[in-house]
Amino acid sequence: MATVKVQKIKSAGYEISFGQHALAELSEMLSTEEYSGVKLFILVDENTLENCLSKLIEKVPILAGKELIQIDSGELSKSVEISVQIWSALSEMEADRKAVLINLGGGVVSDLGGFVAGTFKRGIRFINIPTSLLAQVDASVGSKVGINLNHLKNEVGLFCNPEKVFIDPDFLRTLPRNHLLSGFAEMIKHALIFDKDYWKVLKMVSFYEMETLDKVIPRSVEIKNEIVISDPFEQGRRKILNFGHTVGHALESHSFEGDGKTLLHGEAIAAGMVCEAFISEKLQKLSKEQLEEITRYVFSLFPRVQIQELAYHRIIELMKHDKKNNFSEIRMSLLNDLGDCNYDIPVKPELIIDSLNYYKRWVN
Repeated sequence: MATVKVQKIKSAGYEISFGQHALAELSEMLSTEEYSGVKLFILVDENTLENCLSKLIEKVPILAGKELIQIDSGELSKSVEISVQIWSALSEMEADRKAVLINLGGGVVSDLGGFVAGTFKRGIRFINIPTSLLAQVDASVGSKVGINLNHLKNEVGLFCNPEKVFIDPDFLRTLPRNHLLSGFAEMIKHALIFDKDYWKVLKMVSFYEMETLDKVIPRSVEIKNEIVISDPFEQGRRKILNFGHTVGHALESHSFEGDGKTLLHGEAIAAGMVCEAFISEKLQKLSKEQLEEITRYVFSLFPRVQIQELAYHRIIELMKHDKKNNFSEIRMSLLNDLGDCNYDIPVKPELIIDSLNYYKRWVN
C-alpha cells in the first residue's frame, strides 16, 4: 500500500500538517488515549457550517455529534461581545481545562477561537483547521490570536500556540474568487518581503487551476514560519510581515466605520502594498520600475479601493494605533528590493498622503 504523503512544517511549539490527507492525521490523533474522554467543541461560522463541517466529519468521524458553537462570519465577530458569548457557551456546556476547541474557519474563526481558548480557564487547548486561503497562509502560522476593539484591528490579543494546525486544500474549493484573492494578497506579500523567485512563480498562478495554487501554498507557509521562528514575539525581523499592513489595516478599519461595503482583509492589504511600495521607492532602494511592476500586478488582480481625500486625516489617525509605532511616530516595513524588506522605518504623514494620491491616480 502506497504511503500517503502529508507535508509537515515545524513551527515554534507546534506542527503544521498540509495536504489532502492531513485530516486523516487529526482523526488518528483524536482517537488516541490522550483524547479519550476529552470534551471537544467545534467553532464555526455560517459558511463553514454549511460548506465545511460535513467534509470535516467525513474525514474525522469522531467529531460527529460534538458540540458546535456558531458565530457570524466577518470581522465584526472579532469582538469582546462575541468572545463573552463563546466563553459563556463553553462554561454552560461544562468545558473543563482539558477541553479542546477546534476552530474550523478562516482568519476570523482562527483569531477569535485562539483568543477565546487562550483565555478561557487561563487557557485550554485548541486546534486550527483553516478553511480560507488567508487563514491557511497567514493565520495558521505565528501564534498571534486576538480581537478588534473600537474598529481597531487586533487591538487586544496574545501569543498562544495551537495544539496543531491541519491544512486541507480541498476546503479552498468552497471559496468564491474574491476570498481566494484576499488570501493571495498575503502570498504576494511573502514573496515581496522574502523571496524574489517566489514572486516570479506567483505571477504565473492561475485561479482557474486550483492545482497550481495548491502547489505554492506550502512555500508561503514556509516563508512565514521561517520569519516567525527567528523572532517569535515580533521584537525585530518579524515586523517585515507587516509590509502593506500599516496603510492596509487603516483602510480596512476605516471601511468598518462607514455605511458602505467593508473591505476584505486582502483587498485592503493589496491597496496598502501599492501605497507602501510607493513609500519604499521614496525612502528605500526600490526602483521606479519595480514600483510599477508591483502596482500593475496588484491592479490586474484586485478591485479598486475608493479612497476619498476627505478621509485622509482619519486614515492617518488610524495608523497611529499601529503596534509598530514608537512614541506616536508612524513606522513601516518597506522594500529595498523584490524579496528584501526593512522594518521600523519612520514615515511622515505627508508622504503617506502622497502614497494615497499615487494609488488614486491608478484607480482613476
